[in-house]
Amino acid sequence: MAGKGFMQAGHKPSLFSSFLYFDVSFMVWVLLGPLAVIIMGDFDMTASQKANLVALPVLGGSILRLVLGFMTDRIGPKRTGQIGMLLTMIPLFWAWQFANTLSSMYFVALLLGIAGASFAAALPLASRWYPPQYQGLAMGIAGAGNSGTVITTLFANRIATYYGDWHIVFGFALIPIVITFIVFTILAKDSPNQPAPATLKDYGRMFGQRDTWLFCLLYSVTFGGFVGMATYLTIFFNTQYNLAPVRAADFTTICVIAGSFFRPVGGWLADKLGGIRMLITLYAGVAILLAFISGLPPLGFVTVLLFIMMMLLGMGNGAVFQLVPQRFRKEIGIMTGIVGAAGGIGGYFLPKILGNVKEATGSYSTGFLILSGIALICIVAILVVQKDWKSSWVGQGGRAQTTTEISA
Repeated sequence: MAGKGFMQAGHKPSLFSSFLYFDVSFMVWVLLGPLAVIIMGDFDMTASQKANLVALPVLGGSILRLVLGFMTDRIGPKRTGQIGMLLTMIPLFWAWQFANTLSSMYFVALLLGIAGASFAAALPLASRWYPPQYQGLAMGIAGAGNSGTVITTLFANRIATYYGDWHIVFGFALIPIVITFIVFTILAKDSPNQPAPATLKDYGRMFGQRDTWLFCLLYSVTFGGFVGMATYLTIFFNTQYNLAPVRAADFTTICVIAGSFFRPVGGWLADKLGGIRMLITLYAGVAILLAFISGLPPLGFVTVLLFIMMMLLGMGNGAVFQLVPQRFRKEIGIMTGIVGAAGGIGGYFLPKILGNVKEATGSYSTGFLILSGIALICIVAILVVQKDWKSSWVGQGGRAQTTTEISA
């Protein structure tokens, strides 16, 4: 298989199913991001409470990814995905029909994390069909399902404004979930190369390895940065630049498009140039852009900066998961859940940092500078371990790699 081209390798219906499942789940996962500026019209919320509302789905997703990752290893990614979609319908129906208090919306927000946990089933469904040399592209295509964020930011506030009721948006969201469940059930197929089910001891062993924590840090900044920004930017544009809800969501859409569609590019470039070199360059770019954004420049300029930053974060997602299967080929199911959970935790803390700093200081500037510093920490961490990676990864992951390939 390793000698075949990408189009001849793997299982395309499962790759498409993985993308579709991830795409629709992402759409649901970030629903509260753009809707928050409309929902806050019904509830008197502080800046930190707004941040809590949009951050809770991300926290729920990060916790439940470990659960779905464990299920994926036990019952396979297809059945795990089916269960995940069925459970996702519960908070959508509840928000549509019953959620009329802020506490009930917090409950809905946490349960929406089930959709975010789709990561732990969708990526192994695709990954297990492909050999190491196509991991970056395959994982990038499946992971491009985060483009579902674009659907949410583009249409959620428009639907709420048109009907004069934000509850109905959750009812509409049930339609694509049901359709995706049917398509997924028909097309998705588990790879015959399923690893042995992981045990809790296996998870404990992974947490005892330094590289596990390092990948968690790296992904908490790339993926966490993307999803955190995607959920919070509408609030940022609304409060900082006084944009109306629909217009604020439109500006968010412009930025989110970059991160969504450049994830496969990041995986492909990492395959060609090397994930380590890619990540160092991307984190440096993100740190610089965040430093500029902290100056809170005019709307047009800050939008351009955010667009480029989201593009870099999207490519960083693909680059991280080009490296993970090389380092942990036999434990990819476990690592997908662990690293994915870390990404969700990063996405939880980003709105919290911006919201809490805004409430404490009256400005977003310090919050963006803190995020810039975190990106610089990632560069330092990679530089510290790079030499060890070059020597220890040779011959791992099912494809013998040269030192040059790994260090690139």
